Amino acid sequence: MNFSRILDEGKGTQVEFTESMNEHGFRAISAFSNTSGGSLFCGVSDKGDVTGFDCSEKSVRTITAKITSKMGIRPSISCFTWEKKKVLCINVEKSSNPISYNGIYFRREGTKTTPILGDKLRDFFLRGSNWDGLTNDATLEEIDAESVARFISRAAKRDRIFDEEEDTWQILKSLNLIVNGKLTNAAVILFGKEPQKYFTNALVRVIRFKDEVSIFDRRITGNLFQQAEEAEEAIKNSINVKFEIKGKLIREEVWDYPLKAIREALINSIVHRDYFKSQIQTQIKIFDDQIWFFNPGELFGGLTIEKLKEAHPSSPRNPLIAEMFFKAGLVEVHGSGIRRMIRSLQDAGLPEPEFKEEFAGFSVYMMKNVYDMEYLKSLGLNRSQIQAVSYMQEHGSLTMSDFLRISPGITERTLRRYLADLVDKKLVRAIGEKKGRSYELY
Repeated sequence: MNFSRILDEGKGTQVEFTESMNEHGFRAISAFSNTSGGSLFCGVSDKGDVTGFDCSEKSVRTITAKITSKMGIRPSISCFTWEKKKVLCINVEKSSNPISYNGIYFRREGTKTTPILGDKLRDFFLRGSNWDGLTNDATLEEIDAESVARFISRAAKRDRIFDEEEDTWQILKSLNLIVNGKLTNAAVILFGKEPQKYFTNALVRVIRFKDEVSIFDRRITGNLFQQAEEAEEAIKNSINVKFEIKGKLIREEVWDYPLKAIREALINSIVHRDYFKSQIQTQIKIFDDQIWFFNPGELFGGLTIEKLKEAHPSSPRNPLIAEMFFKAGLVEVHGSGIRRMIRSLQDAGLPEPEFKEEFAGFSVYMMKNVYDMEYLKSLGLNRSQIQAVSYMQEHGSLTMSDFLRISPGITERTLRRYLADLVDKKLVRAIGEKKGRSYELY
């Protein structure tokens, strides 16, 4: 190190001076970590005059401990003498993860240390870091030991069994959920007691629209495993189930939508959402004829809706979160969930789900079979109208002469009124002119 040259050239993108190790010095360390590395010289004035610094063991130990606890990094610290005065040099490498000081991220811009705010902060994160791999100021006390224990129990069925003597810290570290001695966002949002303390909108809203004015809105908080479990129950409580007797008097539950498809859509919306978009929650809206799953964040990793339906490599936006859901057995094979969702809906005789990129996010629409007899009865259709729908399902279309034949004793005028009601409800549509008109399912 040519210190004489450093003094002559003065401060720069990778050089900073401070007379005492104050807030200015710690912010500079954060800035060096987030830019291109650098050296902080303690005991040098802003103009490059050497004023001296306390390089005692106690002083160096205190500074080192504060850097480690506040920022989770371990810079190289040395002390040397210049013109009979001590100078402390703190060398900082560029970090692979963003480094904050007291919750604020800094960077070097020329000779200045500046905070990274607003859109610049988001762009800074997105350049090469995954949200779930970033560290935060949460402590181990904020991790829910019961959630960790339940995860280990689930993981034992699919993956390795953790040593019973390992404590929570060791387990999280072995799962790559601790970086430089600090908990990652993934650790907190997966296993935290109250993740919303740090991530306010990291929750799931389940909204049931009963009619134009009656709405049931449940906000599900807790960690992601808790959200997945409670959101599924909230959805099940908002849709219908009937029981069918299948061979040997075995009673089978038949839901409006297959639970496999619901779980896939729900877990995808939790695992793959863009948690950088902190202004909006994951939302599930349940209507009489469909469910809408929405998560912030468009498709990731070069995926398109067309590619999504085919076999494709997994490129998760949140790799740590995705891996933990896989280990817990809640995700089967990475990159196969959409195809399983489509197949389970088809097996249940339901339409293929519709996928859209909209509202700066990703949507999945599941449509109910609106021609299910139970659903038609719930709409208040009479026996003749249900017969008309059944006839169209079987034959493709219905004429007035067909309707008169299958509904003996009812006048043509009344039957036309019944059909007009089905058209108004958008269950069927009229084809052709009034004379010779036929009707088909909408």
